[in-house]
Amino acid sequence: MTQSPARTQSFAVKFALLALAAMFAASLSSALPAHASKRKSAHRRAIVSTRHRYRHYYRGVPTYMADPAIGDDSRFDDPIVRQAALDAIGRQNGSVVAVDPSTGRILTIVNQKLAYSAGFEPCSTTKPIIAVAALEKGIVTPDTMIKVGRRRYMDMTEALAHSNNNFFEELGRRLGFDTVWHYDHVFGLGERAGYDITGEQPGFLPAKPPVRGGVARMCSFGEGIKITPLQLAAVVSTIANGGTMYYLQYPETESAAQDFAPRVRRTLPIAPLLPGLRQGMLAAVLYGTARLSNDPEGEQTLGKTGTCNDETKGGRLGWFASYADQEHPKLVLVVLLRGGARIVNGPHAADVAGKIYHDLYQHNYFADKTGDQPVTVAASSER
Repeated sequence: MTQSPARTQSFAVKFALLALAAMFAASLSSALPAHASKRKSAHRRAIVSTRHRYRHYYRGVPTYMADPAIGDDSRFDDPIVRQAALDAIGRQNGSVVAVDPSTGRILTIVNQKLAYSAGFEPCSTTKPIIAVAALEKGIVTPDTMIKVGRRRYMDMTEALAHSNNNFFEELGRRLGFDTVWHYDHVFGLGERAGYDITGEQPGFLPAKPPVRGGVARMCSFGEGIKITPLQLAAVVSTIANGGTMYYLQYPETESAAQDFAPRVRRTLPIAPLLPGLRQGMLAAVLYGTARLSNDPEGEQTLGKTGTCNDETKGGRLGWFASYADQEHPKLVLVVLLRGGARIVNGPHAADVAGKIYHDLYQHNYFADKTGDQPVTVAASSER
């Protein structure tokens, strides 16, 4: 079909206009200064490099595993607690440690390889220790308001509930490194928490302030500290029971399980200080960073979350340290999650613990935990 002369002319005009536009764009590009072109190329390289570093940073730290409990020796675990922990953590790359705070008896350890590792940055789970130090030294009271923003103030309850870093960094500056180190040491950091537990490691407590952030960041993120799930379980057990630090014991033989007796490591005179601390840990569960662990119909829990980067092998860390029943503590749970996904954080670790508590409540586990306290053996020396 033959096109009309007018239509042919229209196509020619459009083609000419497109050619002129292309020529103008080419001349404009060539007119750009050489350094501008270099900046653009450098920017593109920076983007690529950042993406490469991001992938490298998280490489080798999977968020999920085929079976995090593979290789565990669970012969003498509490079967109900262990099954609840296994169901809650699923295939997530993490560990669960459950302890009886009235005896130091370990009820289960899911992913023992991770629990017995050299330790990880504790993130915000060190804040309860700093709170105890500040209260005992008279730096603050539970009602002291500290400036945490331009026009924002918080007391200890709200700071623990929302894990406010500025609040605890200010406490660290007021306490000083020597005092912070002393309280971290008294609560067992840098030492093995267990009594003859094969493979347990002592973590690490720095002898001087960390280069990045000094004592302030040490009190908000646990900078420079390496803590194991066992050590954190011992810390929370001591807070839960009113100040008695037991050696954690994990029977590895039939006779050790049958002849179990608690062993006191040390006694801390912190009972008068604990109401203010516990109020903050309770607030964290009721409406703060740990609210995913809350079960309104189940056992009341108290806890502290922690989220930070994994400085050991890259990725992220999510901690949650908690205990059930403020009046008569029956169970301490420490959940540690690792991986590169954004879901790896303290609130999600709290969610895992909440599922465990709920499962145990449904099985009447807490109602069955009554009776006389076992005989306590005083340890003559620390290990």
